[in-house]
Amino acid sequence: MKEESKMTRRQVVAGLGTTLAAAAVVPAFAGNGLNLKPADGVKISDPTTLHPKPPFKSQPQPWPGLQSKMDPVPDCGETSYKGSGRLMGRKALITGGDSGMGRAAAIAYAREGADVAINYYPTEEQDAQEVIALIKKEGRKAIAIPGDLRSEEFCKSLVQKAIAGLGGLDIIVNNAGRQQSINSIVDVTTEEFDSTMKTNIYAPFWIIREALPHLPAGSAIIGTTSEQAYDPSPDLYAYAQTKAATMNYVKSLAKQLGPKGIRVNGVAPGPIWTALQISGGAQPEKQQMFGSWTMLGRPGQPAELASIYVQLAAADASFASGQVYGSSGGVGQP
Repeated sequence: MKEESKMTRRQVVAGLGTTLAAAAVVPAFAGNGLNLKPADGVKISDPTTLHPKPPFKSQPQPWPGLQSKMDPVPDCGETSYKGSGRLMGRKALITGGDSGMGRAAAIAYAREGADVAINYYPTEEQDAQEVIALIKKEGRKAIAIPGDLRSEEFCKSLVQKAIAGLGGLDIIVNNAGRQQSINSIVDVTTEEFDSTMKTNIYAPFWIIREALPHLPAGSAIIGTTSEQAYDPSPDLYAYAQTKAATMNYVKSLAKQLGPKGIRVNGVAPGPIWTALQISGGAQPEKQQMFGSWTMLGRPGQPAELASIYVQLAAADASFASGQVYGSSGGVGQP
């Protein structure tokens, strides 16, 4: 016991050095009434005033809508997102990459060093070309692949075109979604129900199945689910159940593909200001007050989720799989 209570000479010297260092540092910070401040130019922002608040004007558009014609135009990080090389050399396919959260992810990925292929519906070409230009501005490959995700053959060709254009594939973001607000189930036609299922559930299945043989260990698959998976709105009967299915496939595939070194995660947004809302995704009165019920008093902007898509794709999140990351202004789940 006596031996255990003794301090070695090395421990004494180390302890003395630590004490002297602390004594030297404390006066430097505490003396002369010095106030520590953030470095020059570093600012924080009040999230309640950072982006536009409702009411918004009524602005219906035919499906799938163009965000460039919205008022206010959604912020997808075009001028704000700053990259730091976290995805250097990666190769990503993003569905719904012309607008909303897919656009925000595409811009962020390019600024983090990734080459990016985006898919979009042919009528969204105007918005898509803006994204392509932004990706190219970063010196990255930008591949535009328009087409209808409700077609199995197109989904197969989409993957093959992305692989050929990018020279490989190691990130898949299944983001495109169809959302139509219909108050009663009796008014949901079989055609509408089928379109929603094929866009939101079948397309990710077809895309992942086609891509899997080409995905190396270290790849990431990300699905866009929603707070609707946890707390469905009565007027989004079809859409909400597809988001619950998305959450489920994220967790299922994470278990299946984990041993192969492929991570699968999801992003669950709350009310985000995108073209979904003005192209049939919300009732007119809800669209005009969209996001007013959040704790921040406004809807989120796609740019506010960009860093989540980056994090889930980045190599330093290598232990995150089967996770669903929420972003809902304080009202949603998870």
